[in-house]
Amino acid sequence: MYKLLQINTVAVNGSTGRIAEGIGVAAKNRGYDTYIAYGRNNSEHSASKLIRIGNDCSVYEHVFETRLFDRQGLASRIATRRFLGQLEALNPDLVHLHNLHGNYINYKLLFEFLSRNDIPVVWTIHDCWPFTGHCVHFTAVHCNKWQTGCFSCPRLKGYPQSYLLDRSKKNYDEKKKVFCSVNNMTVVPVSRWLGDIISESFLGKYPIHVIRNGIDIQAFYPRLDEMQFVKKKFGIENKFIILGVATGWSKDNGLYDFIELRKSLDENFAIVLVGVTESINKMLPNGIIGIERTDSQSELAALYTVADIFINGSFEETFGLVTIEAMACGTPVIVYDSTACPEVVKPGTGYVVPVRNIEEIKKSILHYKSLSDERKISISRECTEYVLNNFDKRNKYDEYVDLYDKILK
Repeated sequence: MYKLLQINTVAVNGSTGRIAEGIGVAAKNRGYDTYIAYGRNNSEHSASKLIRIGNDCSVYEHVFETRLFDRQGLASRIATRRFLGQLEALNPDLVHLHNLHGNYINYKLLFEFLSRNDIPVVWTIHDCWPFTGHCVHFTAVHCNKWQTGCFSCPRLKGYPQSYLLDRSKKNYDEKKKVFCSVNNMTVVPVSRWLGDIISESFLGKYPIHVIRNGIDIQAFYPRLDEMQFVKKKFGIENKFIILGVATGWSKDNGLYDFIELRKSLDENFAIVLVGVTESINKMLPNGIIGIERTDSQSELAALYTVADIFINGSFEETFGLVTIEAMACGTPVIVYDSTACPEVVKPGTGYVVPVRNIEEIKKSILHYKSLSDERKISISRECTEYVLNNFDKRNKYDEYVDLYDKILK
């Protein structure tokens, strides 16, 4: 029986935590003995055996070093050494890395261990942090320093925030040396766009195997029987509904674009934004309805179903999960022609428009609104079938186990 250990900021919870949990279930079903090591925020049962790295105190210490000295991933020394003692006793056949940022592990100590013990590694890259000197995304600031060597980071105040020092040059050099020290590693980006970017970085020396994210198709499907209730609940009956969903609204995921769009639409349209905070809700103009984040997948699926069209206003996406969720519920989408967004929209399921071009967004909305009911029904079916055939999370998790089998055998 092979032993699989996954390492991630969180286990079970959150988007990457749920992915790790799902992979663990799929691997366990194939006979693997599965473990998940995590840093924080877990209170739920897991199908895998859980190992916490450090404690709340080590997380706070890591946050301190990051905020003042730009040392994300380089603190948590004692916590990491203790974990590596457990790892040595466990002796896994394969280690699967997810996010190594998040204030919980010292990546330098971890990679020294992996290299010394020649353990096969799979690394799912969920964002751009592994190959930059600081940031998780760089598109918005048009920065390509990561191709040759970071310095004077323009996103120092962005996650993971550093308020005192800019260590981006040292971070970049250290990551390049450390992350390229293992012999047997397969890099798994979650989109073709991210894979192409990684191939231009220092991680491009390793095999790149794209596995896109998937969704729970048993949770996200057209909730037609709930439409009238949801419309009445939020006062959007007899409106053409435009939906946006985000875990944290800002200018980078289209908040102000929705506000600008609202100015160009009449009272027959309603814009609904899910995931707003109380402060953002207060600043929204009339005609935009703000809904706080919902942890209920059924309610979110009902909102996707109610919407006539979904807009992903982000231009920094390594995948764009909400886009897929909307299509799974039969709703066509509008995305910007930036990063990974266009590759998840096929002809007949939505529109791809230039970044922050409000006029093109409006044209797309009006074009879809003008279609016959028969054509809209056909598009809705096309959206749902596309997701069913390509983004079932169970199939994606099986792809990972297939990759494990290939590496180990």
